Amino acid sequence: MDLAAVARLLADGTRAACCLALLDGRAWTATELARHAGVAPSTATSHLNLLVAGGLLAEERHGRHRYLRLADRRVVELIESLAALAPRRTPRPRTLAASGRQRALARARLCYDHLAGSVALAVTDAMVERGLLAWGAEPALTGDGTAWLAGLGIALPSGSRRPPVRACLDWTERRPHLAGAAGAALCTHALTAGWLTRVGTTRALTVTATGRRALRDHLGLVLPEAVPEA
Repeated sequence: MDLAAVARLLADGTRAACCLALLDGRAWTATELARHAGVAPSTATSHLNLLVAGGLLAEERHGRHRYLRLADRRVVELIESLAALAPRRTPRPRTLAASGRQRALARARLCYDHLAGSVALAVTDAMVERGLLAWGAEPALTGDGTAWLAGLGIALPSGSRRPPVRACLDWTERRPHLAGAAGAALCTHALTAGWLTRVGTTRALTVTATGRRALRDHLGLVLPEAVPEA
């Protein structure tokens, strides 16, 4: 097992930035990733080829276009864990727009297929307080939690190897939020039901007025005024 080979792949800032961008669960083109990382397309392509060869990224081709995504859930968990351990060196935003994007990401964002940020922590805490989650060394849904999800029309996939509940360390909040099959299903429901909407093409999410009412009704959760409505 060559652990150093994986470490070398992520030791470069451009490659790390591309992997972090792909945590939104979508497939990106090399051009989009180059723009995000602030490098030339040719430079990004060489870095992305290394990530594909190293098994961290997978590529999909549609006609003349090549799309890249994180290879599998193990890679997602690796990037999440490293991001949470990394020292905070958030650059000071140079514009009001950049500052707004930074705050939006800290409030609510996609972490591959589940919700992250301060809103995710608030949802997780509310579920624990209501006895829907057992949040110990081995986090799990309680019987009430399973019934609560079913009441929302959320059915967890059967026969899946993915754990129903996983604690994912939030890299902005430095506390774990709900992940796993339950976290993914709840996030999908929130997006489909209009509780959350995407902010442009970023990973950031906004809690809508419908979402604020739903979180209050279903979890007794009243979000602070700092979380704006869409």
